Amino acid sequence: MSRAVFEYRLPERFVVGTVGMPGERSFYLQARSGNDVTTVAFEKQQAGVLAERIDQLLDEVRGSRAPEDAIPAKAPVELADDAPLDVPLEEEFRVGAMALGWDEGNNLVVIEAHAVSDVEDFEPPELADDDADGPDTLRVWLSAPYARAFAERTRSVIASGRPSCPFCQQPLDAQGHICARANG
Repeated sequence: MSRAVFEYRLPERFVVGTVGMPGERSFYLQARSGNDVTTVAFEKQQAGVLAERIDQLLDEVRGSRAPEDAIPAKAPVELADDAPLDVPLEEEFRVGAMALGWDEGNNLVVIEAHAVSDVEDFEPPELADDDADGPDTLRVWLSAPYARAFAERTRSVIASGRPSCPFCQQPLDAQGHICARANG
């Protein structure tokens, strides 16, 4: 089967969103330009790491390779996106590996989400690798301000789940949980 690469250069919308109730949510990464919408499923932990790494990348580039005014320290308010995912929700694939980079020539963040592979010794492709034998890939280029806004929304979506136990930091269900740190 041929590899599918979904590319979005400066999409109209790129967001993390969820479907379901806290504790049972499914996480999705969604890109949209015009009528083209691509949705991929991924894990809450992947979302958290992606937001953290985007901020780290932007802080590094801001401090070393780009004028400070080109990369904001915080997400611009006008780029906030609190809307739900676009529907219909049609999952293209489940994310197994992700890659993040900086496009030096265009001053853009590049995010790649690669499909789960059933290959035993799977090595994720290099950033921008379009080999026909690789996994399906969602590739998105974002401006630095938009990337900051994406990271902020992602953290907000993650935080909107179940509250954490004050002792062990594990998620609390509606009926509570057995906490070893609080002696049950």
